[in-house]
Amino acid sequence: MEARDATAGAIVSNNGEEQTANAAPKEDPPQTKSEMERIFGFRKEDLTSWHSMVTLLNRPADPASLGIFRCLFGLLMVIDITQERGLSHLDYKYLDGAPVCRFPLFNVLQPLPLDWMYLVYVVMFFGALGIMLGCFYRLSCLMFISTYWYIFFLDKTAWNNHSYLYGLIGFQLTLMDANRYWSIDGLRRPSIRNAHVPLWNYTVLRTQIFIVYFLAGLKKLDADWVEGYSMSYLAHHSLFDPFKLILPVELVNLLVVHGGGLVLDLTAGYLLFFDVTRPYAFFFVSYFHCMNSQLFSIGMFSYTMLATSPVFCHADWPRRFFARFPGFLRAVLPLTSPGPQPSTSCVYNTIQSTSSNPRETPPVAKAPKLRLKHKLGAIFTILYITEQLFLPYSHFITQGYNNWTNGLYGYSWDMMVHSRSHQHVKITYKDGITGETGYLNPGVFTQSRRWKDHGDMLKQYATCLHQFLPRYNISEPEIYFDIWVSINERFQQRIFDPRVDVVKAEWSPFRPNTWLMPLLVDLSPWRTKFQEIEGSLDNQTEIVFIADFPGLHLENFVSEDLGNTSISVLQGKVNVEIVEEQKNYTLQPGEQMKVPAGAYHKVYTVSEHPSCYMYIYVNTTEAALQENFTRLYELQERVRNGTETEPLPPELQPLIAADGDDGSEVNATDPIVQLFLKRQRRMKEVKKRREAGAAERLERFAVKKYYTIRRGFLMTAIAIRNLAVGLPSLEQLTREVAFANMKEPRAEANQDERLKDEVGHGEL
Repeated sequence: MEARDATAGAIVSNNGEEQTANAAPKEDPPQTKSEMERIFGFRKEDLTSWHSMVTLLNRPADPASLGIFRCLFGLLMVIDITQERGLSHLDYKYLDGAPVCRFPLFNVLQPLPLDWMYLVYVVMFFGALGIMLGCFYRLSCLMFISTYWYIFFLDKTAWNNHSYLYGLIGFQLTLMDANRYWSIDGLRRPSIRNAHVPLWNYTVLRTQIFIVYFLAGLKKLDADWVEGYSMSYLAHHSLFDPFKLILPVELVNLLVVHGGGLVLDLTAGYLLFFDVTRPYAFFFVSYFHCMNSQLFSIGMFSYTMLATSPVFCHADWPRRFFARFPGFLRAVLPLTSPGPQPSTSCVYNTIQSTSSNPRETPPVAKAPKLRLKHKLGAIFTILYITEQLFLPYSHFITQGYNNWTNGLYGYSWDMMVHSRSHQHVKITYKDGITGETGYLNPGVFTQSRRWKDHGDMLKQYATCLHQFLPRYNISEPEIYFDIWVSINERFQQRIFDPRVDVVKAEWSPFRPNTWLMPLLVDLSPWRTKFQEIEGSLDNQTEIVFIADFPGLHLENFVSEDLGNTSISVLQGKVNVEIVEEQKNYTLQPGEQMKVPAGAYHKVYTVSEHPSCYMYIYVNTTEAALQENFTRLYELQERVRNGTETEPLPPELQPLIAADGDDGSEVNATDPIVQLFLKRQRRMKEVKKRREAGAAERLERFAVKKYYTIRRGFLMTAIAIRNLAVGLPSLEQLTREVAFANMKEPRAEANQDERLKDEVGHGEL
């Protein structure tokens, strides 16, 4: 809030006639503002009674800043719908007609048939477009938020904090007067064009953004974040190379990634609020969000947060900004003059004269008359802010959604505080009649991985499998999950009890999950030891740290590729059973043994307390492959510089043609040579992309987005046509979908390789 928003818009004279502020009435000498009013924009007296608080929240404010934000938010949502909301791959997302396990917030929610889902997205798209243009504003907001929240609640696995924030802002805009400035509605209805908006419009929006920053900072006071374990891998990203010139990677991780993120989130809201600190806040916040846009695949979130920063400025900043543009552009730019006109949505400070001659008797202030809409606006502001402060800490109510972290990820502003890695996932089914057991491929009947960390989703998944498996002659199946997770670089450990049939297990959103295994936080200090052990190993040796509970065992299979695999006990007591040999070995802390490759073994925890042990192994196949690659590279270098005197055998001839022929690996008969040449080609492509100029990168980005958006619109047109006139022949539909799937030639050639890269990156 600022004093500039307190400008009165109307004055009531002694005969009750209203004069607009533009009439330039005679002003009294300016009153001296208190220190609080200069800093915060309001007086202490404005908070002393309900009447004064309602007056404060409904006092007139310039609509310019809110109108610009409305336009930017609508534009970003138009782009977001084609990308992160999934319009461009809607057919892959919902798999119409296929047996798919889904994870809605409420089980009664189910997606519509595919063509109707495209219609839902069309409604949402035009709603976002209407918000951007300020055209039929209320209707557009309702179109957007009704479809947006429906899609949001359809899939808990896609929840994240910024998607939740988009829905909240859309809801806020529905109740605000954001179409008073630079809108088509303003052209259609002159009475609302450039009209004041009540101050609570800005209060709600500013407070929402403050909550996003500040609560994200409070969540980062978690010990894992403060100690630098949450996002330690980020320090190796090239964006942090400038910091590595003066600091080692360890300090970049601790001070810049984690310390800097904590300080920025805690202070950004305060720095944006005050005039003196706002320029510094703009710099650091903009730098932060620009980095995030390159570090994470978070869609329009970084740009949305950048668009919210100017909301903290004086509400008339667009007028002063666009007034600097040349006069011939004024026709298409937002209004710079005249000042806002009065609005019935606001409460104006009025002055009442007690005498027919105002020169004899000075006018006195008259309490403004409050309407129902003014009181409702104030009530909404207070209730909404209270709810937003309470909800991120409401997990003591929804205890069923609490796992190792509280609640479902996506509404608590605990952004990036927890990172997970999954080492082992096993799904076991048991026929309820015959007793026959078997195993399912993890993720069967679903496209998501998020279910592995949440008890509520695991219950939904088990129920879905219980319904699908009878189609495959498995009667009354029981479903058991054995899921091993490491959170923030701790031991790999079980998250759910593998002995519990999840189909029959009880689950309630309001009671703790009884089959959730506790996080072994007492073992967290071992992470320092992990770093020492990993630092002592060579590049070819891998290590996995395991912790298990008494009475349970880990069944593991060592691939033949993993030679020299051993188990070393760190804490507790374990019994290792070699299944094929039917032999058992007991290991104490400090003892180790080799386990045979190509065979199963079981590790039983026989101590009274949890056991801790580690697997140390070398991928001998990969090591041998790297050795062969090194020899081929050295041979290729000798051929290039002419020091190789021996003629090359036929299977190595493609090495000579590798420089001039990008497809030389196709002619290679030796599989090692073929892999080597393929690897070289990909490394060359990666290097070319990294060294590309700004123009080439922009072109590549634009082409990629063009084909993505193109597919979304073409598939939408096909779906709307199907709804309007019915399905065409299968041949025609196949041709239409093939045309929509058309990609850039280079993209088609590298599609399979790129998909592999994306899958690997997503798992990381």
